[in-house]
Formats: sequence, C-alpha cells, structure tokens
Amino acid sequence: MAGPLEGIKILDFTALLPGPYATMILSDLGADVLRVVSETRPDLVNFLPPFIPGTNVSGAMAYLGRGKRCVSLNLKHPGAAGIVHRLISRYDIVIEQFRPGVMAKLGLDYPSLKKVNPGIIYCSLTGYGQTGPLSGRAGHDINYLALSGMMSYSGRAESGPSLLGMQVADVASGSVNAVIGILGACIHRMRTGQGQYVDVSMTDGMLAFHAMTGACFLAGGPEPEREKDLLNGGTLYDFYETKDGGYVAVGSIEPAFFLSFCGAIGRPDLAEEGIASPEAERIKREIRDIFRTKTRDEWREVFSSLDACVEPVLTLSEALESDHARARGLVVDVDVPEGGKVRQVGSPIRFSETRQEYGSTGVSGGIHTVEALTEAGFTRDEIDAFERSGVLT
Repeated sequence: MAGPLEGIKILDFTALLPGPYATMILSDLGADVLRVVSETRPDLVNFLPPFIPGTNVSGAMAYLGRGKRCVSLNLKHPGAAGIVHRLISRYDIVIEQFRPGVMAKLGLDYPSLKKVNPGIIYCSLTGYGQTGPLSGRAGHDINYLALSGMMSYSGRAESGPSLLGMQVADVASGSVNAVIGILGACIHRMRTGQGQYVDVSMTDGMLAFHAMTGACFLAGGPEPEREKDLLNGGTLYDFYETKDGGYVAVGSIEPAFFLSFCGAIGRPDLAEEGIASPEAERIKREIRDIFRTKTRDEWREVFSSLDACVEPVLTLSEALESDHARARGLVVDVDVPEGGKVRQVGSPIRFSETRQEYGSTGVSGGIHTVEALTEAGFTRDEIDAFERSGVLT
C-alpha cells in the first residue's frame, strides 16, 4: 500500500538543507514532490563530494532529492510566473526558502498564488520569519543556535559553546516544523476547505526547544549556565573517555539506574550520592579515572545486560551497521535513475497500514521539465517556445 500522503502534490522552491529535508520527509510518506531548480541559482548541496558513480549527482543531493521530480525554470524570467500559475492549479502545497519579499517580486507569493488556487497551502521557511527586525537578515544554522540562547548553556564552562556534528536548527527546528505546519494546514483544509499561509522560522523553533530549562527560567528560575544543570554537564550525566580513546555516555538519572551504574563500575558506595550529588565535580573525576581502566567495548560488555542507561559512543559506520539499525531497517537500497542502487538512511517513521516507497535517488537539473509541463496542460509547441525564450534553464 502506498504512503499515507499519496495524492498530495507539492511544488518545492527550496535549496540547501532545511527545505529539501522537509520535502524528502513528505516524499517518503507518499507525497508527489516537484522541485523547481534553476541554473541561475545553483544548489551548493549538489557540489558536495562524493558523487554517485555514473552520475553528476552528489550523495547529499541523491538523498535530499529522493523520490522527487525536478523541473528547471529561470524564475527571474517574465514568463516564469505564468508557468508556475498553470502548475499551481494542480498542486496542494508550495514550500519556499527565499528571504522575505523575494517571491512577491517574482509574482509567486501567497496572495498571488491564492488567486489561482484558493485552497493552496503555502509554507515559507526562513531563518528569522517573515516579520521582526531580523526578517531580512542572512543566516546559517550556527547563527540561529547563537541567537536562540541555546548555546549560552551548551558546551563546556572552560572552552565555551561547541558545534554539533549536524545542523540542528536547520533540520530539527526548520525541516520538522515545516512538515508539522504543512500537515496541520492539510488537516485544517480537510475540515474547512481553506488553504493558508505557514510561516516557519528556524530561530523561533530553537527558542521553543528550551523545553525544560526555558520553562524553569520563565517560571522564576536562574539564568542557565554551562555545566550547571542536570543535563548539560553539571552532574554525573555526561560523556566519559575510555582507555582506548573512545567514549561512553552515562545517563543514569533515576535512582534505580544509578544504583546499577555504581555497582557496575565497582563503586556501590556512590549510590547514595545520586547523579546530582553536591560533590559531582569530585565524583566525576573519580569516575573518569575508572572509565580509563577499560576500553570502550569492554565497558560496553559490562553494561550490556544492565538497565543503567550507559551506552558506547559509536562512530557513524558502527551506528549504521548496528544490530538496532539492521533490525529497524534504517539503511535502505534506493534505485539510481542511471542504473544500480545506492545505500541511504531510510525513513524513521513506521506505520501499521502503509509503507515507505522511496522511488529513486534525487537528480540534478530539470530532467522532468517536459513531463511536468505536459501534465499541466502545456502543448509541445508552447514548451518549445519556452525553451527558445530562456524561461526553461
């Protein structure tokens, strides 16, 4: 059975990471996604090596473009808006990632497209939202993290904030909130027949991620600081280096888990202290010394049969090849249009009645331009004229 979003059609004007990741989620769930790209606006993601053998598509684009078709339009051309207006009559959702005001200049903003398709759902995904003093400002993931206040109490007291290995504001705040907003608008339209505009800001989303610390602060608690709280290194909840330079993650917060942890490291005397002991700094030094007596995998074996919330820090290759990843089917083989297959991370969402159908890997350029325009009712003569005019890139 096809995915739960079968029949939903999305016109995707996004590039880089946040928007493409959002539409990949929707594509994996069965939506028909048509990417609009332009040679005058190259997507940097498609220039990141390595490339899929036999193609000019980067591994990142092959993943982020999974299951999507692609048309190529010069949106600055006077004829582009008319083409999009014809397309939009057949689509349910538009998502774009330009700075505020750009789509209006192109005649492709929500008010313009709503006149053509009153039920359209239109999502704008930006760093700072459509209003406010920062709305027109450029930004990247690191900037949204900084301005959200999140990094003021993340990292180490001595060295300051530290980068994560992935773009949490782009994906967890931007992509995921865009998907939530779009699906919420779809449910509203099912009930009322009305489309609507969805404004998603990555910085706003990061502010909302202060789920516990922010709630406590707003209720009268102190300003959070690095390595001062339960979950940011101010307690025994932390990472510990092992004899071979690996690391283990200790999350033994609850008394039962901490009791099990203390017994496993040969220090049952620490059990009464609790993970948030006032002596946490001293005890943590002792625990660090203990963890350096065995390798990461030796500690993994020690804790393998215990309920202590202690796990090894895996490399990416180890995580992808783990028993968990295998059992959950998290690595999938996806067809490459030019032939063969490539391994990719699959969708993390499981349904009892529907299943993911990944289609093929992402493509570069507008290889589906003629197909998509023909579906929208354009004749071959019209398409040829578009090619001669330069509106098709």
